[in-house]
Amino acid sequence: MSVEHTHTHSHSHAHSAHHDHTHGMARNTLRTAFFLTIVILLAGLLGGIFSHSLAMLSDAGHTLTDLFALGLAWFAAIQSERPSNERKTFGYHRVGILVALLNAVILIIIAILIAWEAIQRFQHPTPVQPLIMFVAAAIAIVINLFIGFGLQKDSHNLNIRAASLHVFGDVGASVGVILGGVIILLTGWTFVDPLLSVAIALYIAYGAWGIVRETTDILLEAVPKEISLEQLVGDMKQIQGVNAVHDLHVWCIASGMLTLSCHISTTELSGVENARLLTEVNSLLQSKYNISHATIQCECKDHQQSCCQETSLYCCLISNSSAHNHDHGNHNHDYHEHEQVLLSSREEGNHYH
Repeated sequence: MSVEHTHTHSHSHAHSAHHDHTHGMARNTLRTAFFLTIVILLAGLLGGIFSHSLAMLSDAGHTLTDLFALGLAWFAAIQSERPSNERKTFGYHRVGILVALLNAVILIIIAILIAWEAIQRFQHPTPVQPLIMFVAAAIAIVINLFIGFGLQKDSHNLNIRAASLHVFGDVGASVGVILGGVIILLTGWTFVDPLLSVAIALYIAYGAWGIVRETTDILLEAVPKEISLEQLVGDMKQIQGVNAVHDLHVWCIASGMLTLSCHISTTELSGVENARLLTEVNSLLQSKYNISHATIQCECKDHQQSCCQETSLYCCLISNSSAHNHDHGNHNHDYHEHEQVLLSSREEGNHYH
């Protein structure tokens, strides 16, 4: 490899049949959950209407969003199995992320509407029929628990997790409805019903906000929270031949699909040595960090320094030296003996190669 201009690129892809099998299982689970939720919706609506319970109707309203959420998640699971093409080179994996975000936003809107209606009930109390509330809520709890634990098997999938949040939110709401019915039956305190509705709304909004934050992080291609760039670069630096790592980007295509691109500064290596280095780096990324798609460019010291002068890049330069002597007349750089870490903040979008 020449000292100035030769660059070696490595593209690593690690996609297994297990990933496709997981999508298939998720699709079947979501389909079953969708049709069972129709039963819960009917029970909740009839129970709320005949018992005059706002908490019960709030629960039914949440169940309606469950039905919508599960339908969207089912659709997203089907779309995620579509192969990539010349226009969608990463496939359709982010359909699930978009659906999860949409579901979360809808949940927040529903929570606001429930809270608003509860305020109206505080001002104008309505008598309720607690026994009807018990029966309808009990049916909802049993079916929702069955659905929820089925979805939990795929909780690593953000789309599935958003759908399961809907379902477990319903379980909590139904338990609250039963407790509220007991209190109303024993005391006659009808204000408990709208009070429970507010509690349900807060629970829904809290869980949905977490999904909003996580999905927007993925769409903005933020570094996944389980990845420490400092540790990652340190581990790469332990591999023989890696002098520095810069122009480093780690992001998530979809839940569980981590991607990396970086430049590695090396000494002049033979073709065999360079291949060995790239193999070791890719093995590290896959085994320790679960990074399934990596694009790595090996380059010489001089090109590395010019690249790190671009302030629009996140540049993590870890060198065997701790300082640079700059001769501004001829732009020569003399390396010293210990390690330097240079971090220049990233101001714009990702650098695309």
